[in-house]
Amino acid sequence: MGNSFGCSASGERLVSAARDGDIMEARALLELNPLLARYSTFRALNSPLHFAAAKGHTEIVSLLLDYGADVNIRNYCGQTALMQACRYGHWEVVQTLLLHKANVSRADYLNRRTAFHFAAINGHARCIRLLVSDYIPSVPYQWRNSAPSAKGEEQQAGVQTDQVILSKLISKAADGGITPLHVAALNGHVDCVQLLLDLLANVSATTFHYGSAIDLIGAGSTPLHYAACGGSLKCCQVLIARGASRTALNCNGWIPWDVARVWGRDGLGTLLDPDSQMSVPPFPTSHFLSLPLMSIMQIARDQGLQSGERLAEGSNDLCAVCLEYRCTVAAEGCGHELCTKCALYLCSTSSTVAEIAGPPGSVPCPLCRRGIVSFTRLERENEKSNEIMAACSISGLCASCSVEEFCGRSCTMLDRSTSKCSRNRISPISVGTFRAVTCTGMNLPLCTCSKPATGSKSSCENGAKGPERVLSVFLSESGNTGTSFPDATTEVRERQAHFVEIVS
Repeated sequence: MGNSFGCSASGERLVSAARDGDIMEARALLELNPLLARYSTFRALNSPLHFAAAKGHTEIVSLLLDYGADVNIRNYCGQTALMQACRYGHWEVVQTLLLHKANVSRADYLNRRTAFHFAAINGHARCIRLLVSDYIPSVPYQWRNSAPSAKGEEQQAGVQTDQVILSKLISKAADGGITPLHVAALNGHVDCVQLLLDLLANVSATTFHYGSAIDLIGAGSTPLHYAACGGSLKCCQVLIARGASRTALNCNGWIPWDVARVWGRDGLGTLLDPDSQMSVPPFPTSHFLSLPLMSIMQIARDQGLQSGERLAEGSNDLCAVCLEYRCTVAAEGCGHELCTKCALYLCSTSSTVAEIAGPPGSVPCPLCRRGIVSFTRLERENEKSNEIMAACSISGLCASCSVEEFCGRSCTMLDRSTSKCSRNRISPISVGTFRAVTCTGMNLPLCTCSKPATGSKSSCENGAKGPERVLSVFLSESGNTGTSFPDATTEVRERQAHFVEIVS
């Protein structure tokens, strides 16, 4: 590509701005040439989006995406901006890319590694939990040890389908059959190991007998073999507690205890001994599991990437957490309201357990500490009132619609305390404006006020006809009581005659 989308010098300037975090320079360049958002460097084919994601410049990432940058663009290695952000643990960039629907299942060209591999290698559990936000439904986490009799057959089948899809995504093998669980266990990242296991990663997955990667541990090794090589006692305990076998053999004929002995991990001998009687402590659900992420991510996509509407200090609609934006979502259960920005931040960063009982995977509410399972979008009352007022506006009526029709439909909403229409709610309109008011494109019924008089006095007195009643109303408001203008000019009289002709 190189300079296919504009001047190469301008493209390199944008790359430098994205790498250095110069938002002003990047915005100025994109305003002059929006196609620079799709620029890529020579040979390496790294786009400005790659550089901004690798450096963690969230504002520039959002700016590039707004100007049309491809969220799934690849460099010469086949790596996307999402992989770069997961490699360096920039969870805010990961969140922004996922809101633009980045593909989490893509693999690079070199080693077939996905974004999960890049996050697990360096122990970025927050990035992993964001990557599965569209695959974990916002329901109480009951996938493990759930009783089939407690659920309907249809719901149980749906849960099993979700399990299969998520397990395949999490356990997707790279070159040589290495899964994210293998690399997390090798590097001793306990939080990632525990989260991957809660996300149904295959604890018995083995590496392949073929591949270009050099496997010093041996083909056919399980994550426990890799944990033994890494020397992390807690990782080995978590794996054994979740069903890993101490007696699994790899192609070298080694069990995990042999791997620990070869690599000098003497502290693991007692735990990994096949005849060991050492007790393994139970491990609860990972604190990095976040159930409300699916609901809040969907709400954020529907509302756009804006954080919310800024309000004046002291407003009743202000978010109680940031005191800056309007409340747009409510937590199911406790009902506390937050803005979308705070709800996203809470679900993406929380790693604590709710003080008040909640299902595993729920996020503690910042106001009452109850467990939040999902968020719902708020419907503002002022929006409904605005729609009602717009329906009651006199500007929606034309000359062929009488005041009685307006009163009979709208005054019941405006003034329910009186049975008679309050005429002061209608602003006076001059006769000269009637020629410009039409009902073109509006589906409003014509007024027919020729009704017999009833015992109760209505807005149409004594069964007056619609056209005459309309004219008398506007003439009385303009100071005239008759149907003619003694001192009017010829133009006004023509308008009067035209109006009477229309309403007749």
